[in-house]
Amino acid sequence: MSVPLVLDSTATLLAPAVLLDYQKEWIGIRAPLKVGEKSRRIGLTWAEAADNVLVAAAEKPAGGQTVYYLGYNQDMTVEYIQACAMWARAYNYAAEEIEEGIWPDSDPDKHIKTYTIGFPSGHRIVALTSRPSNLRGRQGVVVIDEAAFHQDLAELLKAALALLIWGGEVHVISTHDGTENAFNELINDIRAGKRKGALFRCPFREAVADGLYQRVCLRKGIEYREEEEAEWVQDVYDFYGDASEEELDCVPSQGGGAFLSMALVEQRSNRDVPVLRLAYPQGYEVQEERLRLAESLEWCEEHLLPLLKAIPLDVQSFYGMDFGRSGDLSVIWPLVKEQNLRKRTPFVVELRNVPFKQQFQIKCYILSRLPNFLKGADDARGNGSQLSEDTAIEFGFNRIERVMLTEGWYRDNMPLFKAALEDDTFYDIPADKDVVSDVRAFRVVKGVARIPEKRTNEKGEKSGPKRHGDAGIAAVLADYASRQDVEIFEFHRVPPSGSHDRTVQTGGGWRTNKGIW
Repeated sequence: MSVPLVLDSTATLLAPAVLLDYQKEWIGIRAPLKVGEKSRRIGLTWAEAADNVLVAAAEKPAGGQTVYYLGYNQDMTVEYIQACAMWARAYNYAAEEIEEGIWPDSDPDKHIKTYTIGFPSGHRIVALTSRPSNLRGRQGVVVIDEAAFHQDLAELLKAALALLIWGGEVHVISTHDGTENAFNELINDIRAGKRKGALFRCPFREAVADGLYQRVCLRKGIEYREEEEAEWVQDVYDFYGDASEEELDCVPSQGGGAFLSMALVEQRSNRDVPVLRLAYPQGYEVQEERLRLAESLEWCEEHLLPLLKAIPLDVQSFYGMDFGRSGDLSVIWPLVKEQNLRKRTPFVVELRNVPFKQQFQIKCYILSRLPNFLKGADDARGNGSQLSEDTAIEFGFNRIERVMLTEGWYRDNMPLFKAALEDDTFYDIPADKDVVSDVRAFRVVKGVARIPEKRTNEKGEKSGPKRHGDAGIAAVLADYASRQDVEIFEFHRVPPSGSHDRTVQTGGGWRTNKGIW
């Protein structure tokens, strides 16, 4: 199979598209701060150079600006400036030859070597081999390449982001260099909403899917064969060996520690928040359904109703639920958002070996009485999908989020949950040993905070009831639900003339003179 070519309207064969889809996607992101985590050797810097030349060559009214490129060594800096010169020739732009120069550094004994291309627009592309102290006060686009490997990325970002005040841009590109690196922290800050910015991610296999190997064949002048692509990819992974996850798959190394510290979780805990636990014996599901329903309703009336009545009526309510039937727990985590937008836990419910119908019964009992219930999120994997679907049918698919807990979902939402704890906007976690252990059960696996496969039990013993971070997952789902867009529908029923039937909104649903639903 040969490299696909493009046909114009007259069916004339044209050259392949110059940029691959992921390169176009990166260039297409227009944001004051954009951050790209990438695999090695996929040509993202080359695509960045293509965009930089267009920006530097444009007049100021057309959005033109000077571009400052910062690589962490001289070789990559020279490679970048040569790519810019190539693009200028390809665009047929008038441009000066590459000019080598020297910038003074704050240290009088040191100087900074520069490479510059000037354009008739008056703007330039200036490539630097190290961090310049005099970047402060300048204006334009700053490109920080292989950011994770700069000596002091935090200080460099501080200086670069100052350019945003005057309409500049900061583009940060890098492979990873560990979870504790400032580059990975920047990405997590953006995911957590602590810093505004646009994120881009391209692992090696995604680049291959977009035609990277075909482009390699084109550059080498060899015919592309689909059957050889998998072998080539495997050779690349074999070359990087144990480092392939970080170098190729955008997974920062040196992870594995607890995602949330004990100090942080304990600061957000409250001894007055109850944990209600209901466990039925093995074989309970074979009892008559009417007896099971009656017993569960009695438990709800005795234990749940007083807590639900104690919740103020002027809050907004949400919940998260992690499902389990025989092996793991089911945990329902209600969450109420107060006037000041802080999110408080009124109580937590743990269900062990509770049949499906009773779980649905207890769940509906809670949701129908939560004041101003707006949104919920369920673990919809496996058997949890059925319970989540039943809940969505009962309370509306627009209010029940059915979540598949994938690596991507954890990557996007765990930083936001951690930020909520750090900012004290998520609080009143039950000061319960097992619940706190579940919340702290998240571990950094392949650069993403998630619950590991290994299960634990309450007592730390080899036998006994098992736990699998169930309460922690429910807490994260509740926080996720509280951040989703909500559709609010209200109506006022006008009864027929002479009718005594009336409808009013209550904290537990819509109450009519015919009952509550």
